Amino acid sequence: MSHAPTPPASEEPLGALVHRLSEQIPELVRSELRLAQTELAEKGKRAGIGAGMFGAAGLLALFGAATLVATAVLALDLVLPAWAAALIVAAVLLAAAGVVALRGKKEIQTATPAAPERAIAGVKEDVAVVKGQH
Repeated sequence: MSHAPTPPASEEPLGALVHRLSEQIPELVRSELRLAQTELAEKGKRAGIGAGMFGAAGLLALFGAATLVATAVLALDLVLPAWAAALIVAAVLLAAAGVVALRGKKEIQTATPAAPERAIAGVKEDVAVVKGQH
């Protein structure tokens, strides 16, 4: 089965152009979706690698901080007994943890409830305006 040669686009009837367009649009959409899927998969892979690197950096920073804590204990050991040096460093660390925990609790309280309150109020106001109540 052979097709007759297609006349130039300027000579094709409008109905034929619309028909051809309606056949080509689904394939175009599918190819664009495949491209988007491939692109998102590649970006997701890169984001995963980056997140893993951030995790490794956090772990190394934790080891560095632990070494600094040990250094502080050893430095205080030069002027105090070892147990006193360790106790002082532990007390300072626990106090710092308490301060950070209280600040974190305050931040969580200001963030709750999680509903976008200003946006909800704006929508309610818009509805009232549309209903003619303002």
